[in-house]
Amino acid sequence: MVDEQDGLLPIANVGRIMKQILPQRAKISKEAKQRMQECATEFLSFVTAEASDKCHKENRKTVNGDDICWALSALGFDNYAQATIRGQDMNDIGDRAASIYMASEQGLQVGEQTQTPDLEFRMLEKGDGTKPSVDQEHNLLSNNV
Repeated sequence: MVDEQDGLLPIANVGRIMKQILPQRAKISKEAKQRMQECATEFLSFVTAEASDKCHKENRKTVNGDDICWALSALGFDNYAQATIRGQDMNDIGDRAASIYMASEQGLQVGEQTQTPDLEFRMLEKGDGTKPSVDQEHNLLSNNV
């Protein structure tokens, strides 16, 4: 029996990230965490599949951080790619996303015969290195969709 949570990002991590971004007194329902978990997982799969296709066309077997940045740009998420290039270490994220994608392609459970580092998300930063307000961040994100 396949657990429907297999292949999704850990819900505890998703909830923790949501709490870090939202105002301190905000309440987050279980359903909201589940929807965000599904959306974030789908987004990572979407970007990773694009990066994997590029690697396949170039006869490479390993997706790296540069491939993830390229995929973000190719899919119209230029601001995410630029933020990533500006200082975030994509090796861990790229390796984790590639491992999840490759494991699913091979019919494996995540972690089964693969060693993957923990996935980490970071907040976007403005050009001056400060974090945007929730309203500014919402505007940044909605302009990229």
